[in-house]
Amino acid sequence: MYQQLETDRLFIRPITTADSPFILKLVNTPGWLQFIGDRHIHNSHDAEKYIQKILDNPNFFYSVFETKATQQPIGIVTFLYRDNQEFPDIGFALLPQFEKQGYALEASQKYLDELVQQKVSPTIIGITLPENKSSIQLLERLGLKFQRYVDKDNERLAVYAINIQ
Repeated sequence: MYQQLETDRLFIRPITTADSPFILKLVNTPGWLQFIGDRHIHNSHDAEKYIQKILDNPNFFYSVFETKATQQPIGIVTFLYRDNQEFPDIGFALLPQFEKQGYALEASQKYLDELVQQKVSPTIIGITLPENKSSIQLLERLGLKFQRYVDKDNERLAVYAINIQ
């Protein structure tokens, strides 16, 4: 789901290849590397290719959110229809200097509200590592409840879900 959204403090918009400097920075933050994984993006060209791959996938939607005050990107909300999951997956990531200020919750809640309004799926899931306490707290604040653990690539993942229809 790509569309322009707005909250009190944020603009939320579809990702573009012009976001490559931001994505380069985001995917190399300690939190991304620890909890999401190394995407081997080491320069702007790599970042552009990564974004283009997302844009070329009709099942992946990445939206950038930026503060209204600076109009600088600070995070992303993702919505993915994964082949190995029954329901679509909402996700989020934020530059470390903007953590603990409610931005990820604000952007994710607005995005989730739109998904509910558009009735895109009866259920939406969130997937995270069990040790990613910040992500789990945010998923729970969004109303997602723990469902089960799944094992993928020698890693245990926690699946949270919310029924919206």
